[in-house]
Amino acid sequence: MGSKGKLSLKLTDRDLEFLVESASPDVADKTKLKQIIDEDEDFRNTFISDEKVFRRVVDDKEIFLKISPALFFEILLRKAAKDLQEARFTVEKSGTSKIPIFDTPDIAELMSNESLITYLADMLSSFIKTSSYRLSFRAKPGVWRKITFSDLDIHTLMTFSEAVNEPHRLRFYKRIADICLFILGIFPEYAEREYRYPFSGQLRPQIQGKVRISPQQYEEEGKKFYRLAAEYEEGRNPTLADVFWALHGNFRTATKPLNVISERYLTYRKEKVFGRG
Repeated sequence: MGSKGKLSLKLTDRDLEFLVESASPDVADKTKLKQIIDEDEDFRNTFISDEKVFRRVVDDKEIFLKISPALFFEILLRKAAKDLQEARFTVEKSGTSKIPIFDTPDIAELMSNESLITYLADMLSSFIKTSSYRLSFRAKPGVWRKITFSDLDIHTLMTFSEAVNEPHRLRFYKRIADICLFILGIFPEYAEREYRYPFSGQLRPQIQGKVRISPQQYEEEGKKFYRLAAEYEEGRNPTLADVFWALHGNFRTATKPLNVISERYLTYRKEKVFGRG
């Protein structure tokens, strides 16, 4: 992922084949068309945003056998951006009430950032399969221990983000922030359900050894760790730093297209899509 001055998703030959077959199945010279899609960014984005491509993606239960996960999510992100651009407002829940928020111009501006769309597509792809970290740490002078933990274990990631050597910190900052955005964007009901009982609204009791995180805390931690990632990348990768700053400053706005993907496009499939670890 990436190119000079802009993050970009390199399409595989299988991706290109899928786009051509979905949007222009009757074209005579498919090889030439694939080359144009691959080389012309505006042309490429037109194909990815084609309604026929979107429909085929959401209707095909075996889609990951045909295209890369990053293209799958880029298609959904561009569709969400388009749907939100045409909407007058979004809806946020407050207790049992639903409140209209007139933030669609802010969402449209955020999603006009091509590097950010690429980043979000890549980020969502990373949650399809769970990976593990294996780290050594000093338990006490002269005694080192090894620990293995999931890259979805936000509590352990937070603990080690301060303990690891400086060259390794970015992947921790980035992953913690991404988890917060992913949870509030794709599984907001999980954040709320883990924090309070769904019917009474009462807070769940604190369990020893388990840190309880509220939806507001997910947002605060997400903004904090995107800021840390942005500061880390400044001078190293300014393009990525700009994306991190955009997510830090517009964290809640960035959850909105992910909410649309979760609620409208992956309604009954998201546990399957993100349960392939």
